[in-house]
Amino acid sequence: MDDYVTLGHRRMRWTVAGTSAAALLITLCTAPAGTADLSVAHRGGVHPARSGFDGGHWGDAATDTTAKDAYGRNQAQQDPGSLFTVEKAIGARAVWGKKDAAQRQVTGQGVGVAVLDSGVSAVPGLDGAGKVTQGPDLSVETNGPLTQTDTFGHGTFMAGLIAGRGATNPSSDLPSAPANVQLGVAPDAKVLALKLATSDGSTDVSEVIAGLDWVTQHPTLPDGTRIRVINLSYGTTSLQPYQADPLAAAAENAWKHGIVVVVSAGNSGAAAGSLTDPATDPFVLAVGATDSSDRLDGWGAGHAKVASFSNVGTADRHVDLVAPGTSVVSTRRPGSFVDINYPGGRVAGDVSARLFRGSGTSQAAAITSGAVALLLQAFPSLTPDQVKYALTSSADPLANATVQQQGAGTINLAHAFDAATHLVGTDRTASTLRVAAVQSFPAATGQGSLDLARGDAVLVDPSGNPLVGEVDAQGNAWDAAAWWQATSNLQAWNGGAWLGSTWTGDDWDPSSGLSSARWTSARWTSARWTSVDWLGSNW
Repeated sequence: MDDYVTLGHRRMRWTVAGTSAAALLITLCTAPAGTADLSVAHRGGVHPARSGFDGGHWGDAATDTTAKDAYGRNQAQQDPGSLFTVEKAIGARAVWGKKDAAQRQVTGQGVGVAVLDSGVSAVPGLDGAGKVTQGPDLSVETNGPLTQTDTFGHGTFMAGLIAGRGATNPSSDLPSAPANVQLGVAPDAKVLALKLATSDGSTDVSEVIAGLDWVTQHPTLPDGTRIRVINLSYGTTSLQPYQADPLAAAAENAWKHGIVVVVSAGNSGAAAGSLTDPATDPFVLAVGATDSSDRLDGWGAGHAKVASFSNVGTADRHVDLVAPGTSVVSTRRPGSFVDINYPGGRVAGDVSARLFRGSGTSQAAAITSGAVALLLQAFPSLTPDQVKYALTSSADPLANATVQQQGAGTINLAHAFDAATHLVGTDRTASTLRVAAVQSFPAATGQGSLDLARGDAVLVDPSGNPLVGEVDAQGNAWDAAAWWQATSNLQAWNGGAWLGSTWTGDDWDPSSGLSSARWTSARWTSARWTSVDWLGSNW
């Protein structure tokens, strides 16, 4: 069972304001009772459209009703949002029946996925030996007793979608596992958890950049498993070009060092006018959400529609593809902020009391990260560009949706595996496809403003002083040129120090993760964000 304290997931909302203002906050919700009375000031930036989605992010009574049998019990085989239904629709369960070159079932074996989120707790399905490795806790809460714990519940939910394994059966049995056995899209993938958010779901953009730098520089788990995927289920509304934005540059740097970075598009709908950052970077894999309309066959190209909350991009940069993202079922973190404050998210009729229901491009991104893990087990030589090409060239276009809404269409793993097979071939066609897969967009170098990457929500300390300007979460001056030279050369981290300041411990114990270390600055030890605007738009 779960022996962690719930920390809290943040919704990262980054809106670029025209002034050098507050620190980038990723705020999920109001701080829990008993925490410091902090607030988020708004600075005249762009506020994402609410789309009527806030408060409905967790739970869906209509889907719960559809999924119940005559006795009021949830039945995964009749639940449009169950992972059983979703995985059949995108072709994941069929892929589990395939074998890789080593004759292992293609279930994500040998692939590590880094979940940069609010932390991941050892709830059922994520509590197996070696399933989750705790990476550094880069949140403000590393200064207290909640280090490396998910008290919001968002990160645990995403990890369950990606790699949950609610069965002890051997991998060969998973393709025929009963519908009610909760299995992530890549149930045998391993998870590296980096906690970035505090108990109210808040974080600073500098913490996220530090996390991306850390994974890029440390892409191997203690047991030798390579991190091939990073899942970022949040984003900011930065208004500076992606080439100048340091968050986009950090994500792109990970991509160019061989890690597929999967990013949610944002939950502000068409009114947003663009994707969130770093999905704005055209190198990464940006994912929008589809809606099944509560139909078991509603995820296919013939019936699925783009969810109303899914950000709509532009002709120059739109989502690369879409994936299931409404009323999806995953792992519940009992006692977490969302569990307590959104009890409607608990799946009605779930006799195990382990399941939670949520909607958003966060969910769509996590499902896609699981799909990427399956591809990379089967075709480990694929580059990030080739993974993206395989998925987008094989996606199924939706009816009645524009390219700006859906990109290439909805994910189809059977077709993606066919595309990957052609990519790794030895004939002339394979060579031509590999050339076509190479992305040649202008590179991001992050020489713009750290402050502009943050947005209109301001981190305020207990005295009411905001974190503003070109400084990181510890108050250190931000030197874009020095950071870029260090990170692009894989030298941003030295032990537990990032850019010369201590952020985490030096020792990585496979059984417990990285040892924690207090930040040198104590100003933010009890900082919180309390803006309700974070509830639906960015996580």
